[in-house]
Amino acid sequence: MQDNSKTLKKLRTIIKSKGLNHTKQREIIFKTILECDTHLNADELYSLISQQYPSEKIGIATIYRALAFLEECELISSISLDNNSKKFESIKDKHHDHLICIKCNAIVEFLDEEIEARQDKIANNHGFKLLNHTMYLYGLCQKCSLLIK
Repeated sequence: MQDNSKTLKKLRTIIKSKGLNHTKQREIIFKTILECDTHLNADELYSLISQQYPSEKIGIATIYRALAFLEECELISSISLDNNSKKFESIKDKHHDHLICIKCNAIVEFLDEEIEARQDKIANNHGFKLLNHTMYLYGLCQKCSLLIK
């Protein structure tokens, strides 16, 4: 398991700078996202937290508020899916892009150095200094494409 102490400290610093109170619930929610290797929606996060921290009694409304706060603070990011839901992940140090299945909402992370280099070249050709980008490729995962045939 990775050491998330620096990231949790960043959360505490942001909370303090906004004049808010540090809550155990918010930290548990953030820590759970940090430690998860998949993208989670609010209900999946609620279920996971209920299993891992049953004595904490963190409600779904608290999870929604915490997710909005964490995203606003740029500690997590979300992917909007076609059914008006979102899946969340921690903002990792390493950039990556996403393949998203439009049928089952499966999300696959990938990094392709050729694509990254091409994007830099395109930006340079247009006089842009590329600072950041987000790429989502939508289609059907292998499982869903087999069901359609």
